[in-house]
Amino acid sequence: MAIDIGGTFTDTVLVNNASQVVATAKTPTTPNRPALGAVAGAEHVLQVASAEWHQVTGFIHGTTLATNALIERRGAETATITTHGFRDILEIAYERRHSQYAIDLVKPNLIVPRTHALTIGGRMNANGRELEPLEETGIEPVVDALKSLQVDAVAICLLHAYANPAHECRLRELLTDHLPDLVISLSHEVSPEAREFDRLCTTIANAYVQPLMASYLQDFEARFRQKGLSCPILMMTAGGGMTTLDTATRLPIRLVESGPAGGAVLAARIAEATDETDVLSFDMGGTTAKLCLIDDFRPQTARKFEISRAERFIKGSGMPVRIPVIEMIEIGAGGGSIASVDRLGRIQVGPYSAGSDPGPAAFGKGGDKPTVTDADLTLGLIEPGRFAEGRLRIDPDAAQRALALDIGEPLGLPPDQAAFSVSEIVDESMASAGRMHAVESGKDLGNRLMIAFGGNGPLHATRVARRAQMRRVLIPRDPGVGSAVGFLFAPVSYEVIRSRYARLDSLDIDGLNSFFASMQAEAEQVVRAGAPHGQLQQRRIAYMRYHGQGHEIEIRMPDRALDVSDIPVLEQAFEAEYSRQFSRIVPGMTIEILNWGLSVSSPAPAQGAFSETPPQHAVMSDETRQVLCDVSGEWRPAQVFDRADLTAGATLTGPALIVEAQTTTFVSADFSADVDGQGNIWLTRHKEASR
Repeated sequence: MAIDIGGTFTDTVLVNNASQVVATAKTPTTPNRPALGAVAGAEHVLQVASAEWHQVTGFIHGTTLATNALIERRGAETATITTHGFRDILEIAYERRHSQYAIDLVKPNLIVPRTHALTIGGRMNANGRELEPLEETGIEPVVDALKSLQVDAVAICLLHAYANPAHECRLRELLTDHLPDLVISLSHEVSPEAREFDRLCTTIANAYVQPLMASYLQDFEARFRQKGLSCPILMMTAGGGMTTLDTATRLPIRLVESGPAGGAVLAARIAEATDETDVLSFDMGGTTAKLCLIDDFRPQTARKFEISRAERFIKGSGMPVRIPVIEMIEIGAGGGSIASVDRLGRIQVGPYSAGSDPGPAAFGKGGDKPTVTDADLTLGLIEPGRFAEGRLRIDPDAAQRALALDIGEPLGLPPDQAAFSVSEIVDESMASAGRMHAVESGKDLGNRLMIAFGGNGPLHATRVARRAQMRRVLIPRDPGVGSAVGFLFAPVSYEVIRSRYARLDSLDIDGLNSFFASMQAEAEQVVRAGAPHGQLQQRRIAYMRYHGQGHEIEIRMPDRALDVSDIPVLEQAFEAEYSRQFSRIVPGMTIEILNWGLSVSSPAPAQGAFSETPPQHAVMSDETRQVLCDVSGEWRPAQVFDRADLTAGATLTGPALIVEAQTTTFVSADFSADVDGQGNIWLTRHKEASR
């Protein structure tokens, strides 16, 4: 069983031992007690499959709770403890403004005010040698300050703790003796890398959400154990792997963006199964849309991202978090995103969402603001009686009233044109986000395959693809719960990145091999807790740069102990990648390595055998529905198909609606649809359809 708790809906998937999906459910998220919505979805799929709790032999969970707590600032009262003289790390940050000429610049909210920034004596150097012993006599003033500030958590980030954590460990012991209930996060455990500001921010974020996540995970496990679940519960991480509840409780920052990571894993598996090397993953849910580039069957990854940017698309305007993460761009454009008209008469969509409570106006749960779902309903793209398998009553009249009041009246538009305008804006926002993400990565979207899923992804895929100049779209099976399905393809894994400065021309091979051995032992201990049996795989990375540069590039290393013969191979690999990224190398420059990475994982679950697609045969439907065509801008009939009735080889032309349990695929007038042997729907764009 896999459960993905999103901002609007909770997705649940149940598969059998042959990796076949036997039941799915999409239930409204219960924000105040997220576990309640998860239990409801689990009970529904078990009932559909006529299964019992004791038959569930694997359980994977992903949640947006940590992400939302950081964005909405709903975490614990947190303080920091740094080395004497480094109290103002947060205030100094990168020593630059993220928007140089902005007069009314809004600085990122870094959670901990200066009044909560404490220090203690003691000093390590960059090589991990103690210069000054930890000032243990200074613990009393620190304890008194923590008591007076009434903090629940503390982030400890001492200078060069990544090289030698002895002072951090001792400080935790001293604090625990005085304040046994205090939640403590240590920087060398959370983010053992150089660069103090990033390391401190990551440790703060971990400490901030740790009490909330610990309480949530304890409640979540207790509720499912009470129901009869007996297998271990594994948590999806931001890096696309799974980890244990214990590790998730200790390092909850690794759960940030865990749901979207599952979607990227799913898209990567589909790309491999279909032999598509250049892919854009498009996941549009109820609250946000997530886009991820996938090359050679691997999602693009990063070691750092920003939380809650003050300026949405400006780097440096958010709180940096340095953890292994699948790199994607996420914007506030989902089915529940609220549409409005600003004072200049422009339509704005998002980033605010109606969520699941009260939800879009059409849900009839008290929401009165027009949303993207209300617009899709008014455009005829959603069949009210089939929405959410008919378990959620939809009111089209309420959707039209909300659109007429908030969009139509200010702009002098009838409800259908107001809905069309909202749709145009949100689709262009998602397409431009995809284009921007590709350009920042030095890549082009034109020849890529879009793999679309999520509750609203298939509904908007062709419209977004057209604007992004993409010709092909793939809609997988069970797309409405795509991220949860992706959880089931993820391996149990753990990644460690540590700083250890070295020059390639004077590399200490024996010392480096011992360094990797300690990283491997740490990672294997975590992975074995979730995957006690079977052969483990590992992947080693060196983060290399020319001497004097400020940032590194990622170079794959042999997945074994190094010897002297590997040094020229690493140099060649670095120069090849540097030349690819910057079109040149710098001869005669010293190459240095600041960070080293190691990931250990269990084998990913095997994919089913590929079925050949039989000869194509055109299909027609007796059922039609009036839709506002996104190509001509006019009302016209669209064929309506039930996805379960479309067999392998079926082909059809747009406009058409392909309806299934948790979503609807909209085939625009300039697209055709084909079903392959795996049940995937391939949408192909042709020349502009006649208007």
